[in-house]
Amino acid sequence: MIHTPLKPRFPTENYSNRELGLLAFNRRVLAQAEDERIPLLERLRFLCIVSSNMDEFFEIRMAGLKEQVRANSPTVTTDGKTAHEAFRLVSGEAHNIVAEQYEHLNEVILPALAEQGISFLRRSTWNEAQREWIRNYFIQEMVPVLTPIGLDPSHPFPKVLNKSLNFAVELEGKDAFGRSSNAAIVQAPRVLPRVIRLPEELAGVEYGFVFLSSILHEFVGELFTGMTVLGCYQFRATRNSDLFVDEEEVTNLRTKLQGELPHRHFGDAVRLEIADNCSPAMTEFLLAQFSLKEADLYRVHGPVNLVRLMQVPDWVDRPDMKFSAFVPGIPKAVGKGANIFDSIRRNDILLHHPYQSFAPVIEFLNQAANDPLVVAIKMTVYRTGTDSVLMQSLIRAAQNGKEVTVVVELMARFDEEANISWATKLEEVGAHVVYGVVGYKTHAKALLIVRREEAGLKRYAHLGTGNYHPRTARLYSDFGLMTANDEITHDVSEVFKQLTGLGKARTLQYLWQAPFTLHPNVVAGILAEAEIARSGGRARIVAKMNSLVDPEVINALYEASKAGVLVDLIIRGVCTLRPGVPGLSENIRVRSIIGRFLEHHRVFYFYAGGKENVYLSSADWMERNFFKRIELAFPILDPKLKKRVITEGLKFYLADNQQGWDMNGQGIYQRRRSARAKPHNAQGELMLTLGGA
Repeated sequence: MIHTPLKPRFPTENYSNRELGLLAFNRRVLAQAEDERIPLLERLRFLCIVSSNMDEFFEIRMAGLKEQVRANSPTVTTDGKTAHEAFRLVSGEAHNIVAEQYEHLNEVILPALAEQGISFLRRSTWNEAQREWIRNYFIQEMVPVLTPIGLDPSHPFPKVLNKSLNFAVELEGKDAFGRSSNAAIVQAPRVLPRVIRLPEELAGVEYGFVFLSSILHEFVGELFTGMTVLGCYQFRATRNSDLFVDEEEVTNLRTKLQGELPHRHFGDAVRLEIADNCSPAMTEFLLAQFSLKEADLYRVHGPVNLVRLMQVPDWVDRPDMKFSAFVPGIPKAVGKGANIFDSIRRNDILLHHPYQSFAPVIEFLNQAANDPLVVAIKMTVYRTGTDSVLMQSLIRAAQNGKEVTVVVELMARFDEEANISWATKLEEVGAHVVYGVVGYKTHAKALLIVRREEAGLKRYAHLGTGNYHPRTARLYSDFGLMTANDEITHDVSEVFKQLTGLGKARTLQYLWQAPFTLHPNVVAGILAEAEIARSGGRARIVAKMNSLVDPEVINALYEASKAGVLVDLIIRGVCTLRPGVPGLSENIRVRSIIGRFLEHHRVFYFYAGGKENVYLSSADWMERNFFKRIELAFPILDPKLKKRVITEGLKFYLADNQQGWDMNGQGIYQRRRSARAKPHNAQGELMLTLGGA
């Protein structure tokens, strides 16, 4: 059946491809691994981050693209490409990135580590003593948990878990039963470490490591007694990991999701990674088993899963080869011993993570759980981790008799299992647990505490741009606002009513909320600047976020640029807008900052005739955030805090000429360098400005 492509809403030449934009972001991360100014072990860590990012790219984005190709989808992307065209371009670029990644690992990173006494010992270099120790490790630690599976009519090709390490073994000869299978599969259990450290006196260097794959390659013959091993090849399949739950047809979302989670490990394969020495016959056999084609095959020279090398920098005690230790600062108003409610009542408090500690947020909820004056706590949970002190505080609050309401987002990708677990534990202690609104992910970050004080009930709120996750708060840049402002907290209370109850959406005085007012207010703010510029006034827009994809917002930005508005966009990841195009976007600049910390906060600035409206948000400028999620954008009303956000969240980044990448009209990024200008590193300067002693 031949489909007629659907026409995009706007001229296709005005937009870049989203998937290619994601891969361009991974190239910028890869450039961190290639940057000699960065400590060597951190460069290894960046190399691993690229692999982690690529895994998710294949599990979600490439999986979706392949589904469109399979269905011969008529949809045309915003940049005018069919699914077939996009897949061809995206696949080619993905192969290039992986090839460059392994080339840099083998030719630069590993040799440089070896010079520093950190060696990954190849089989060909093992001496007698090393080989004996490694063989004993194989016999004692590996053999008991390995299950070799010979392939024959009674032993079909096994189910292979998503992203698991496996070995395809080519054999010759007959076994004890007279069977003459010429192939077997050995699956490496996840309990086995992928990197094993040798004793220092045996390794001959301070840190000597051996890959699990090297050990199995060397001794795999001992699993097939009396047969000849012709070849042993590591492989790894990546599967579609996007869960499909028809929320309109589900009566109990948690129960349905629990039933779907196990299937994630066995979704349709989208990528096959194999060792580059794999024989043509075995390669063809494996592709057939996973119903994949040559374009889906990635030959690698080294471990098929570099993510598992992420632990190596933690094992190596070499501070000189890592980023210097950093201690986040804590504002005096919420320091040790402070009554946080008194502090918030006096003034709004702005926290800038990871430069300032997340501890005050933890203490805020901890004090609320124990304070006899607190009568109710309401909180959204998107990602919080499997071991969360925040969730423990909520459980304790419920046990202390407080009304605890938690909006748990069960469809938080890759965190579903942890969220289901917390939901169960909260319900067991009497907390009210709801799952938001069917068809909409609750992505807003909000905490509301109601306290009975002398003047009556008083509300306190925390609103943030990032998750309630103490670990990521040390790695991601985010803003959090603590406030007792009656109008803001009233709006937060109304949002919780919507999430837990029924009824028409009430007009919020200060907050912008998706899916209702966030998109129209963002567009209106952009077009208002355009109108001011047309009338000869000063107009300015600065926005910082993870991704910019929504075509209507992009179109409004183009209109603003044509009207003369100066627009600066600080976009960490995907940006499908094309800056600097004559007659369209010559007044728009797009910058990406890639550094030690993951840039995560969303800041929207509109000059607004001198009012300088500043909003912080949980939402990127993407259609899913505007129309398929519960999101919030909240204003910074305190003049001092507004100045801080403008300076710390925008100006520092606009001045960065060390970690910044500028995007041109073709969607290509180049490092921002100026030999004559004073060097500026936004993250480094924020560490100095806000960090603790």
